[in-house]
Amino acid sequence: MTVFNLAIELAYWQQTVIRSILGLVAVLLPAGTLVYLYLFKMMSFMQSRLGPMEAGPYGSLQLLAEVGKFLQKEDLFPRAADRVVFKAAPFVVLASTFLLVLVLPAGPDAWFINIDTGVFLALAVSSISVIGILMAGWGSASKYSLIGGLRAAGQLVAYELPLVLAVMGVVIQAGTLNVQEIVLAQANGEIFGWGGIGNPFLITQFLGFVIFLIAIQAELTQPPFDMPVAESEIVTGYLTEYTGMRFLLFFIGEFATAGIFSALAATFFLGGWYLPGLDPTSNLFNLIGPLVLVGKMLLVSFLIFWFRFTYPRFREDQLQQLAWKVLVPLSLVNIVATGVLKVAF
Repeated sequence: MTVFNLAIELAYWQQTVIRSILGLVAVLLPAGTLVYLYLFKMMSFMQSRLGPMEAGPYGSLQLLAEVGKFLQKEDLFPRAADRVVFKAAPFVVLASTFLLVLVLPAGPDAWFINIDTGVFLALAVSSISVIGILMAGWGSASKYSLIGGLRAAGQLVAYELPLVLAVMGVVIQAGTLNVQEIVLAQANGEIFGWGGIGNPFLITQFLGFVIFLIAIQAELTQPPFDMPVAESEIVTGYLTEYTGMRFLLFFIGEFATAGIFSALAATFFLGGWYLPGLDPTSNLFNLIGPLVLVGKMLLVSFLIFWFRFTYPRFREDQLQQLAWKVLVPLSLVNIVATGVLKVAF
């Protein structure tokens, strides 16, 4: 039984509709949660203010008010824009996020797809957003948008490498590219012969976890890596000419991707849907697994947004030096150390 084959007798189109709805929920719900908890509230508390308080109890409906506002705005196109490319760009960026969520397991039998190359698929589709951002920068026919798009492409290409190399340590230790089996390897693992909490790779791959978090921050173009949308320099970069629904899609994509990347980090390094002390094959995890994964996702997201609200923006040269001169060598050291220890022990 898989999740999303609770009724195995359903027709293929019915299963596809159910999977599509669940995928939509898995993308939009974390995005809305992160916006309210961290953008509206945590950032406000860090700055000694209350944040939105008027729309709904404690400002809980502010996000719906924001969505309504964007939906009412006119959908404008620059006169010289390439209309097809300009229109398609936000959908390409959002498609990357929807494809990423497919590889995330939420329980022993709760998954969308369970393939042996799940890690490879996740890392491959995460690169699609670069194409959408370049499309937005080029299609807008604006020098600010073009500069922002080129900055984003250079940044995302630079930080894709440490992102991939950080995950390779996990793959070597688990001995598989299957995301579900990586979770089970942590659940069934031992630390010096003791298996009380399994072997969450956060302990043995801590360096990889730190590199992965930094690379996520850069992939999201969030401070201190927000050079592609630097308001004081290029007027929000590739987003400059977007209004209404299309701007909202970019906004949803940013926070949904933050949630999915956080869930990936929780899966690779924190044991995913597994809780220590319980049998990982128990059907109980098909019920509580999604909640466990969401809880760990919120924990990782807290770190991401904490950094976002704390550190000032890098210069472009500092940003590139961090990727090529620091993170890439460290991730290679982590891979070599993991390989040596894997063979030795």
